[in-house]
Amino acid sequence: MATNGQLLRSECCTLLVLFCRNSYHDDMDLQSELSKIIEGDVDTSDETRAFYSHDASLFELVPQAVVFPRSAEDIKALVSFVTTHKKDLPNLSLTARSRGTDMSGAAINDSIIVDTSKYMTAIREVSAKSATAEPGLMYRDFEAKTLKFGSILPSYPASRELAGIGGIVNNNSGGEKSLQYGKTDRYTKQMKMVLADGKEYVVKPLTRAALNKKMSQDGFEGQLYRQTFELLDMNYDEIKQAAPKVSKDSTGYHLWNVWDREKGIFDLTQLFVGAQGTLGIMTEATLGLVPKAKYSGTLVCYMPKIDNLGEVIPAVLREHPATFECFDDNTLWLSFKFIFSFIKRLGFMTWFIMCMQLIPDGLALLRGIPKLILLIEFTGDSEEEVRTKVRTARNNLRGFGFSYIEEDSTEAEARKFWLMRRESFNLLRSKVKDKHTAPFIDDLIVPPARLAEFLPKLRKIIKKYKLLATIAGHLGDGNFHVIPLMNIEDPKERAKFAPAMKEVNSLVIRYGGSVSGEHNDGMIRGPWLKEMYSPNVLGYMKEIKALYDPMNIFNPHKKTDATWEYSFKHIRKNF
Repeated sequence: MATNGQLLRSECCTLLVLFCRNSYHDDMDLQSELSKIIEGDVDTSDETRAFYSHDASLFELVPQAVVFPRSAEDIKALVSFVTTHKKDLPNLSLTARSRGTDMSGAAINDSIIVDTSKYMTAIREVSAKSATAEPGLMYRDFEAKTLKFGSILPSYPASRELAGIGGIVNNNSGGEKSLQYGKTDRYTKQMKMVLADGKEYVVKPLTRAALNKKMSQDGFEGQLYRQTFELLDMNYDEIKQAAPKVSKDSTGYHLWNVWDREKGIFDLTQLFVGAQGTLGIMTEATLGLVPKAKYSGTLVCYMPKIDNLGEVIPAVLREHPATFECFDDNTLWLSFKFIFSFIKRLGFMTWFIMCMQLIPDGLALLRGIPKLILLIEFTGDSEEEVRTKVRTARNNLRGFGFSYIEEDSTEAEARKFWLMRRESFNLLRSKVKDKHTAPFIDDLIVPPARLAEFLPKLRKIIKKYKLLATIAGHLGDGNFHVIPLMNIEDPKERAKFAPAMKEVNSLVIRYGGSVSGEHNDGMIRGPWLKEMYSPNVLGYMKEIKALYDPMNIFNPHKKTDATWEYSFKHIRKNF
């Protein structure tokens, strides 16, 4: 039975949907018109529109229609439809959506949502080295196919059980293996994109001779190649120097990765990866794979304080771990508090074994609550090789004052800690009922050498604004996910967003970092790009947006097109 609060939220959502329906254009039956031009499905029901008004972010935008294309032909037809009617209906636009796990507000829109997760889920041409997939395919299904060849896409995010290939590519996702392998841009070999002229194009790395051939073409494609090359080549040094000086980044458009004079390679995939569908709609991606490690083992360290973090990190990195993650005491307690929620994921017997394994860790907490729990994973070709690496690392770290160090020399033994790390955000979203996750400072990254000085200042800001927050992240990269829990319906709480973001982002930039290592800009960080980049470089990014999307039909109000006034106006008021 629904509670009074649930009924109230449902009624508010329905009223919002009806308001948006009535405030939009009344002279077109959008469902009827779209159904005429595509083979896929069109849904304009209030229930569907309410569901698609949210992703995993703070924001709410009610779409006018949700479309489920069957193929690239449908997407081409949608782009042509929008460009044809844009002059008379200026609010028309398209936002591609895969699995809706985006935390930056990039998968929502007040016009047409293009959901590829229903039909565009094919995977083809799988080998040990690469696989080609459509954007709606879930990563877990993608990996099930690639594992048959002993390979994985190593840039999968923590939301690997929920995320889709389209989101991984368009966000330039990274995760726990990025320390060793890098992000998705490193593995994107080729893409198929539907661009603003309604045609589908193959984009891939080109030699200078192949680039010249493209630039000699008439039409929209030739214009794109000519003007993109001219912009990048004329401002080559300035653009190269603008690249954030951190190991991973998902802000802006990565212009510095497109044209390499020394190698003579021009690669437009590097422009579209991480663009969040603001320059065109991806219909297919060919992704490089790496062999899955045969054996792995994890060293777990409890840090009672973080004063010596600046010394611990380089000591760990000297041993070349495959993964170096962490989570804080709030995340640890959250996992213990909601331990029963893991039964569904693991099955009862596996869950029971995990609980038994956690008993020594629970006893270790009697020595003091750690500020951070470090997960240091090593991989190898044999179990003995992994054990040797884990023990060597443990011996090297004995002098750093950890309150507890545990060797989990097999993947199964370490699984309990990886679940805590990976599931922290989902636990916050689903289990804490009186407050809601507020991912607005959730993806900062600073050089690891500066973390010992940076983290206390970050905690001071969190304390200043009285934010109850979990902190987890990729310690080897200096990439942290700070997820506050807030009563967002309260105007006083909502008023904290802008000043807290300003202080945190300013601190990150002052320490040579980036406001997004993985989760991208969307509506939440797009307005802050002017703090990240010089007016000239941000201007070049805006020129690219105008060149590829002259009518602003692709995912407006995101990335370089975002403003804080618009974003703040669309923060959810009811949950």
